[in-house]
Amino acid sequence: MGELHPDVKEVLLGEEDIRQIVGRMGEEITRDYADKNPLVVAVLRGAVVFMADIMRAIECPMAIDFMAVSSYGDGFKSSGVVRIVKDLDTKIEGRDVLIIEDILDSGLTLSYLINLLKGRNPASVEVAAFLVKDVPGNEPAVKPRYVGAHVPDEFIVGYGLDFAERYRNLPYIGILKPEVYKH
Repeated sequence: MGELHPDVKEVLLGEEDIRQIVGRMGEEITRDYADKNPLVVAVLRGAVVFMADIMRAIECPMAIDFMAVSSYGDGFKSSGVVRIVKDLDTKIEGRDVLIIEDILDSGLTLSYLINLLKGRNPASVEVAAFLVKDVPGNEPAVKPRYVGAHVPDEFIVGYGLDFAERYRNLPYIGILKPEVYKH
């Protein structure tokens, strides 16, 4: 691993940890979807790095698509009110859909998305979340079928996760120093 970014307080998951998690999740998904040809959907933009890795770790026929949503909130907390910025190009009626999520926090936006997709009559809708944020006293609105790792209630960056569009390209998962985002 290269130099620790000066804005990062500590590394939670290094590159090797990430590789192992993606490998394990890929095996689980491959086993469960072996004969189903799932549509694997990434929610842009944060999930794009995880999507690139997980699709190479899934060893069964699959297709991919992308959605982009904008949730209304104050930047730190999601309200669960969602506007679809980019919808799926693929018809999902009768298909098994697996949503790829970078980090699950409140789950409100994802819950809205799942209900929206279920209205299109897919065979199933499941979630693979690379990270689940453990917030004391808060149970996420969605229970993912596949979970990579649990992280503490901190500002997490790297491996696709950003703060103000920065840090997505860090090859590890780290905790951002509070002075960076508390102005």
